[in-house]
Amino acid sequence: MQLAWMINFHSGGVYLELLWFGSRMVSLKKALHMALNKEVFKTRTQTAALYVVVMLTGLLWNTWSFFILFSIVHFGCWHEYLKLIGKVDSSFDSSHWFHRYYYPLLGFLMMLAASAGSLKIGDFDLSEWGMMGFRVMVLLIFLQFFEVKRSTIRHYVRLITGILYISVPFALFINLRSGWIWGFEHGQSGIFSSLSAFDGKLVSLVLVATIWINDTMAYIVGSFIGKTPLSKWSPKKTWEGTLGGIILSIALVSSFGWFYGAKGFEWMFVTSVSAIAGTFGDLIESRLKRLAGVKDSGSFMPGHGGFLDRFDSIIIAVPAVWLVCYLLYR
Repeated sequence: MQLAWMINFHSGGVYLELLWFGSRMVSLKKALHMALNKEVFKTRTQTAALYVVVMLTGLLWNTWSFFILFSIVHFGCWHEYLKLIGKVDSSFDSSHWFHRYYYPLLGFLMMLAASAGSLKIGDFDLSEWGMMGFRVMVLLIFLQFFEVKRSTIRHYVRLITGILYISVPFALFINLRSGWIWGFEHGQSGIFSSLSAFDGKLVSLVLVATIWINDTMAYIVGSFIGKTPLSKWSPKKTWEGTLGGIILSIALVSSFGWFYGAKGFEWMFVTSVSAIAGTFGDLIESRLKRLAGVKDSGSFMPGHGGFLDRFDSIIIAVPAVWLVCYLLYR
């Protein structure tokens, strides 16, 4: 019996599509279809491998690599969000310089401000510069409200929604990684040296790992036993797959933490919040794409969609995890 593995990344996660050729679990028609898409399989696998390398480098190297990685992701998500809004609202000009640059830059300054002293160039604390720039740009936005027409107010609402949907979560992610909630950064001494109490580096890894495993398990469980549609926003998702993904991701990540000595309730609590909130993130982005009438938010990753497709779960999971960590540790 031949086993073929197909690695497919979705929402920043890894989907393992198990295709059993010659077994009762996969029909001959599916096997032939797979054989006829070798180039697609190759493209998706190569893209996925590169994605893993880039993500792990950004996550594990240091605070600078983390900030650079998610700054790029932040601008990529904004680019796709503006295009989607342009499709939802034909009067919205996504190519206008003010829309394309001002609000994404405002969000970037928010991310700098949220770094909480973890990013420095010599004696310059970039978080202070980010806060100063953010205040100036917010002031300019308020001044412009006196000149806007009523017909364009909804455009500003959509842009502010983009700040809340994209920039705030990534700013909170930078803040999580900085270790500000715990008062100091002690994750550099080793991932497993402080598993009994989270720090910035560890909680970021746990969050991303939970999202990846949740997406993987939800796809596998849904493929085998999924029958009940979860939502009209995402017709392909099922309740069986969703619940299976959440339960298995919590179990696997919590077991991993238990094995290395993290026996407190915090580990399971954080993974539970990550998995559940991440599922809502997937649904919200699916709804936005349906309103825009598109299958993928972009084509940045060949065979895998765009930035929002890859990071939709993280966008909603981060604020939830940040709040939990703040309440537990700050």
